Amino acid sequence: MKTPIVQSAQGITLAGGGPFTGRDLTLCLTRAPVAVAADSGADRLLRHGVMPEAVIGDFDSILPESRARIPAIRQHVVAEQATTDFDKALRSISAPIVLALGFAGARLDHGLAAMTTLVARASQPCILIGPKDVAFAAPPRLELDLAVGEAFSLFPMARVRGESSGLEWPIAGIDFAPDEMIGTSNRVVSSRVVVEFDGPGMLVILPRRRLDAAIRSLRRA
Repeated sequence: MKTPIVQSAQGITLAGGGPFTGRDLTLCLTRAPVAVAADSGADRLLRHGVMPEAVIGDFDSILPESRARIPAIRQHVVAEQATTDFDKALRSISAPIVLALGFAGARLDHGLAAMTTLVARASQPCILIGPKDVAFAAPPRLELDLAVGEAFSLFPMARVRGESSGLEWPIAGIDFAPDEMIGTSNRVVSSRVVVEFDGPGMLVILPRRRLDAAIRSLRRA
């Protein structure tokens, strides 16, 4: 196994080339203080006054002036076109948690690709930050402290089964699959929600205000 490009005992904020605000960036850096960019995510970080600790990607979209400002030792070219820059970066990181900003919301195909990467690289806990929601790959067992009445969505990226407690519509006995049964728009009926799955491939989608609950849950999963 290759040594990760970036190893951190702290959380990492991974910036993509999609739009995000300074408030979004502060939200993430407060919780994951090490800033890393996936290719043109470096342009976004620099515009917000943040120098990335590392830039990872194929460097086909980063601005020349950004490359000139960033020390060469922090620039890591992954020269292949078969995967996205999000995938290149996430597989090159080792950290307790990664908060991925600027990968969802700008283009539908980019958002779908990012969600695919969440599942493919589930060994590295990562939360995709959207405009209103957050998404992450479910571990085998997940315990979340949430508020009664909140939305709780599950979206399978593979065929998977599971069990739950604390949800209005329990998931036991359901064969989930992306082209068949999905689990969006469920609701929380207990302050503690527990879900378990028989294999990888399930995405959990929560309101963005529950980011801290998601971070705590993934850290102890």
